[in-house]
Amino acid sequence: MGNSKLYKGSLSTIILKLLSEADKMYGYEITQKVKELTKGELQITEGALYPALHKLEAEGVLEVEVARVDNRLRKYYKLTEKGKEETVSKLKELQDYIANMQVLFNPKFGLES
Repeated sequence: MGNSKLYKGSLSTIILKLLSEADKMYGYEITQKVKELTKGELQITEGALYPALHKLEAEGVLEVEVARVDNRLRKYYKLTEKGKEETVSKLKELQDYIANMQVLFNPKFGLES
């Protein structure tokens, strides 16, 4: 599946969801977790990930913690309180979107509710 525009539009939500399940993660760890969970179907590039992380940080949704690991500095990202609220909102928004797409592509799906 690669890096389709559909996934790119959901990148922030993917990041927030992963961070809601972990105390903190660093960039490479996020890319590997996505790759693992999607069995390699989705591979997030650094060129897509880091601008998204920086944008979320600028919005006050993420905070950064720097730690020295193996004599190198590593940036860990974690949700702020605002980020936790934003995660709930974004996940609801995505669930509603998926439900609407299911109804559009399979009208019988909407009748079962």
